[in-house]
Amino acid sequence: MAELRTETMTVNMGPQHPSTHGVLRLVLELDGEVIQSVMPTIGYLHTGIEKTAEQKKWQQVIPLVERMDYLAAQSNSLAYALSVEKLLGLTMPQRVNDIRVLIAELQRLASHLIWLGTHAMEIGAVSMLFYAIRERELLLNINELIAGFRFFPSYIRIGGLREDLPRGFHETVNEFLDRFPTKMDEFERLLTKNDIFRRRTEGVGVVTLENAYQWGLLGPIARGAGSDYDVRKYFPYCGYETYDFVVPTATEGDVYARYRVRIAEMRQSINICRQAIKRISPTGVWACDDTRVVPPPKDKVYTEMEALIQHFLIYSQGFTVPAGDCYVPIEGPRGEHGCYIVSDGSNRPWRVKMRAPSFMAIQAIPSIVQGGLIADLVAVIGSSDVVMGDCDR
Repeated sequence: MAELRTETMTVNMGPQHPSTHGVLRLVLELDGEVIQSVMPTIGYLHTGIEKTAEQKKWQQVIPLVERMDYLAAQSNSLAYALSVEKLLGLTMPQRVNDIRVLIAELQRLASHLIWLGTHAMEIGAVSMLFYAIRERELLLNINELIAGFRFFPSYIRIGGLREDLPRGFHETVNEFLDRFPTKMDEFERLLTKNDIFRRRTEGVGVVTLENAYQWGLLGPIARGAGSDYDVRKYFPYCGYETYDFVVPTATEGDVYARYRVRIAEMRQSINICRQAIKRISPTGVWACDDTRVVPPPKDKVYTEMEALIQHFLIYSQGFTVPAGDCYVPIEGPRGEHGCYIVSDGSNRPWRVKMRAPSFMAIQAIPSIVQGGLIADLVAVIGSSDVVMGDCDR
């Protein structure tokens, strides 16, 4: 009797496949529908932002870093601003810190909404994407209100904020915070106990806590495996230690656990936003008082020669940052998003390097999905919440 001959098949998944979240290419070796191996290919979205930053003045880097993880733009700019301010030795007023906390948590909600909508859609719940986009539009409206731009506001600046909060800001934010919890309840009614959704996610893409640490996976992926590490708790910044919130965790380490963790994180973000908006007065200081980095008020620019000269120098020459290096982490939507900068004492950064959570998640995917099905790979990528701009930079 002739011996049966078996062979594997190599298939390209991406870079145009919708479930690869942009331009990720995965070369799959398949035995039927069972994955034998995965080889990620990255770089299709490489923009050279970190290198380009070396040619810009310190303040001009803000719009660049916002375009790395384009779903968490203001988390990027916050990490970068905090690192530069650390080298400069700047201390922000409490009102500035509270506004930054509010903006960072609203950004987390906006990012998680895109994750929720796309993740559910890829598993089959197409309506979820439309519901998530609908709520995210309200958050983009807030960005447009404070800065005139919806996607990349560049509102967080070195030394504080771009300008004071506009009229109607508190009302708009409170209106969203009053509305959103009921929408979260609707989302959970659609998915959390949905039999099809649970079959597609429970026991799939299991990551143990040990493996998460070995791969450098933090954020919701590690918290879904039992870790309680959150930069906001372990290395507080912007006064997070004064806010009352908990860090959601799970122990299963599968796709469903990561879903539950992120849903709970969104509810905690709502809680933090409510605390922050109560602390923020409608008007007040919106930057520190260090004239090295913050331009003088316009009324002084128009009436005082010294103020006019300082204004001109800041916008034409920028400002210098003392020589040295530092690393400042923040808790972004995808985990620890750190910014490492090196200054040679000039008005431009010598080096800007970001710790990209998406890069860590992509390198772990092959070991997570080996032996699973193609359909499981789609669920794992969605639960990893990778953003290719964050990975390629």
